[in-house]
Amino acid sequence: MTADNRTRNRNRNRGLLIGIFVMFFGSMLVAGLLRFSGWRPAGTQNHGELLQPPGDLREVTPRLADGGTYAWNPIERRWRIAIAPPADCGAPCEALVGQIDTVWQLFGKDADEVDVLWIGAPPAALPAGGAWRVVEPDPAVRAGLPRVDDPTGVPVYVIDPNGFVVLRYAPGFDPGGLRKDVSKLLKLR
Repeated sequence: MTADNRTRNRNRNRGLLIGIFVMFFGSMLVAGLLRFSGWRPAGTQNHGELLQPPGDLREVTPRLADGGTYAWNPIERRWRIAIAPPADCGAPCEALVGQIDTVWQLFGKDADEVDVLWIGAPPAALPAGGAWRVVEPDPAVRAGLPRVDDPTGVPVYVIDPNGFVVLRYAPGFDPGGLRKDVSKLLKLR
């Protein structure tokens, strides 16, 4: 092997080593930049606001309008959609009932794993039976729902099986986003 061939071989090997180094550390650098810039793939983003820290309702036992209590039973793995409107809600609440009922029905076979908690006096349009539970108004429950008294309308919350309020949907939210988020959560069983 001549000196010229050895030099070419050495340069080719160095180039290959540098290429491997750039591919490995370059991809790590790009991943780090994406991670710390806050970018997330569309499939992992939720539509509701992730509450940090989550509201904590574990120590609160809501009273149902029919006189019973509603227990947070983590073993059942039951998720909850909670609505706590003001007393004089009227037509916006009736529209919200229709939207939430449609979302609940779209869960299909998983609908039995979701309860809808209406906190306060229910509107006339509230469906009888199914997943709907009417909860007596309670300051302790309302205190566990972050920014519940929103002047722009009625927010909707998602509560995990343990009693943590994990997601908040601002008034005027897209019900399709709620359905997608809760469907993802139901798959976590």
